[in-house]
Amino acid sequence: MSDRFQTDVLDKSHEKPVVVDLWAPWCGPCRVLGPTIERLAKASGGAWRLVKINTDTHPALAQRYGVRGIPAVKLFVDGTVAAEFTGALPEHALRQWLDQHLPAS
Repeated sequence: MSDRFQTDVLDKSHEKPVVVDLWAPWCGPCRVLGPTIERLAKASGGAWRLVKINTDTHPALAQRYGVRGIPAVKLFVDGTVAAEFTGALPEHALRQWLDQHLPAS
């Protein structure tokens, strides 16, 4: 995954913002946030990209980015974390977070 993370997240974030959803199948709040963030990614019309990472399958990535709780959402812009939050936000709060942190196009 580290090669794919480099390509799919770090490299792509130089072209457009990448929102990374770190989650696990057993995590209840992750199952709440997942469909909402996926729907908003589709609705963005490609303005930003969503990458979902299962922390059970890729614990080294979670450790590398200091994930202490899930869901953990990190916004990558130009190869670095530009904003982040932990926990399942309701849709209106997630929209606000995206509006606040995504670079204006």
